Amino acid sequence: MPAEAGRTGTSTVPTTSGPVQVRHAGAAAYAERYPDSAPLGANDFHCRPGGSHPNPVVLVHGSDSDSYTDWAALSPDLAGRGFCVFALNYGGDGTPGKYARGDIADSARAVSDFVTRVRGATGAARVDLIGYSQGATVNRYFVNRLGGADVVDRWIGLASPTYGGVMFGLVPLIRSLPNLDSDAVAEELTSKAVSQQMQGSSFLRALNAGGDTVPGVRYTTIGSRYDEMIQPYTNVALRGTGAENIVIQDLCPANEGGHFNMVYDPFALGLVVRALDPGAPAPICREVPLGTGIPEMIVQSHSRPFRAILDDGSP
Repeated sequence: MPAEAGRTGTSTVPTTSGPVQVRHAGAAAYAERYPDSAPLGANDFHCRPGGSHPNPVVLVHGSDSDSYTDWAALSPDLAGRGFCVFALNYGGDGTPGKYARGDIADSARAVSDFVTRVRGATGAARVDLIGYSQGATVNRYFVNRLGGADVVDRWIGLASPTYGGVMFGLVPLIRSLPNLDSDAVAEELTSKAVSQQMQGSSFLRALNAGGDTVPGVRYTTIGSRYDEMIQPYTNVALRGTGAENIVIQDLCPANEGGHFNMVYDPFALGLVVRALDPGAPAPICREVPLGTGIPEMIVQSHSRPFRAILDDGSP
């Protein structure tokens, strides 16, 4: 199935929808097979927001990923609830099938352009932004630094690296190397965007200077005590006026899911829905074992012979 994508520089707007997914690794496997797929329910530019959901919802994915991989569960759910949903792939640096690798400030400009397009197509005055991992920081740069507060009502961050992550312990190791520019080393080993999300990075220090939030926007973070990338987990929280910081385990102690499972965790996604629509039913608390989703993502990323196990994300 060929992809259809409207391209602008290092971003794409996918239009050929893939199926609903229930696992992150299954979505990643499908996205690799069918690059530039759109999550089901997204990017219908004929959608007109209704009275109960007047704001289009813009979904912004995480690092080394794309919109289908991260949003193949939430997008169809929101569309089924009557939201107009949109998603782009941003921050490509030429690595095939991978986005969110380039400079976060440039990625935020791509989001800004996309929001302008969404508002023009739908006639909406404001949008709601949902970002996962790096996507939350990209959205916050747009809102806080590029004038996005004028057109954004709600900012919602899932596993947002507000004060940076340790990246499975890579960051402390890099910081320990003598006489080296740690940001530059991280960029060489990973990508520009990942280096900017390190705990203590110059990019995050500049973004957070003067306050994490700006007036006029409703901010919600959703984080986990067991986040594998962001430690301490309190680095997810916004320390500004008007922010609601939710820790999954405060509401559901049996859920020990972490960073990689969050965009496919029904409880976490239920919290997103409630942030958009406070009248929605509360999500049901169920047990989620520690480390859920990590082995499958490792297999998907590094072991081609086992990818058939994840075929199309079947449960």
